[in-house]
Amino acid sequence: MEHTMAFSIKRLVELFIVSLKLGLTSFGGPTAHLGYFHEEYVRKRKWMDEKSYADLVALAQFLPGPASSQVGIGIGVARAGVLGGLVSFLGFTMPSVVALILFATLLAGTDMSQAGWLHGLKIVAVAIVAHAVLGMAKNLTPDVKRKAIALLALVVTLLWQAAFTQVSVIVIAGLVGLWLFKVHDPSDAASMKFLVSKKMGVICLTLFFTLLGILPVLRELTGSYWIAVFDSFYRSGALVFGGGHVVLPLLEQELVPVGWIGSESFLAGYGATQAVPGPLFTFAAYLGAVMNGWQGGLFATVAIFLPAFLLIVGALPFWDALRNHPKIKGAVMGVNAAVIGILLSALYNPIWTSSILRAEDFALAAILFSMLTFWKMPPWLVVLAGALGGTLLSIW
Repeated sequence: MEHTMAFSIKRLVELFIVSLKLGLTSFGGPTAHLGYFHEEYVRKRKWMDEKSYADLVALAQFLPGPASSQVGIGIGVARAGVLGGLVSFLGFTMPSVVALILFATLLAGTDMSQAGWLHGLKIVAVAIVAHAVLGMAKNLTPDVKRKAIALLALVVTLLWQAAFTQVSVIVIAGLVGLWLFKVHDPSDAASMKFLVSKKMGVICLTLFFTLLGILPVLRELTGSYWIAVFDSFYRSGALVFGGGHVVLPLLEQELVPVGWIGSESFLAGYGATQAVPGPLFTFAAYLGAVMNGWQGGLFATVAIFLPAFLLIVGALPFWDALRNHPKIKGAVMGVNAAVIGILLSALYNPIWTSSILRAEDFALAAILFSMLTFWKMPPWLVVLAGALGGTLLSIW
């Protein structure tokens, strides 16, 4: 018993340290985060096999909320149960939450749009995502059919920019995969088990929908400011498809018209969020801190991430049972291929279009990509090189 407890604590500590390192170095937004996760958890540490990681990414893309954070939580759950998911979330999220609360306190309103090092970090994201997509594509699109699904997903997500585009593409790809892939190799079954019971899954899903329905009612009945704040952030986190950038208009609509925060402070905080590593949803920490100090920052962070945590933990035990089912595997194969197309789409827009603005930017991206792919340098070193390179390019 003592040995088992010591082993569990060791795993939790290790998980926290690794996720904290990722939280300190994962620049570039949700798609880049998936690249960092793949490099650290799949390639380097072998905590998850390629197929399980791809399945987890597909599930997170389908659920509302911050996809990269949900993938991180899922990896934590697979490693050390629900507590592992919480520890993984805390490690990955804490650095940017602390940084943005400090930004709200000390640097609100500072214009960082012209910072060279920030532009360099955007170029790092290009290298990270390209490296990740190439690695995942080898395993997820090995044949012509899946390459075609990935291509169609890429074209549709590039040309049809709407809130539910990704979900629609994933659903259609799943149906196509169910029709196309009817013969499966049993040896291809994913081996990773997510350490959460179906009972816990039901509790989490029930709590998610209960809060989503009851918070607006309590807001109207009580007139409580804190319930209203929690409701605004919770609903924003629960209804976002497509990643952290999509939450911007939802939060602006919730906070600015009622006078909780000014539009200039809102946009300044969004600029600050681009400058820190970790999930974009931590923008809520800045907003909450501007509104109610550091306590408000923590309160808003819990509110916006809670639906994502409840959804991924609630879905995992059922996903674990379904993903190796013969009739479901074909659909998952189609979805995984579509995810490659979606990631390629994100590589172009917004990552490439906001980062590669001239020939020098492309040259730096090529160097960073080579550092990752050919010279196998650690991601944190690539991040530092990108920040330094961006600074040098700004004074070129």
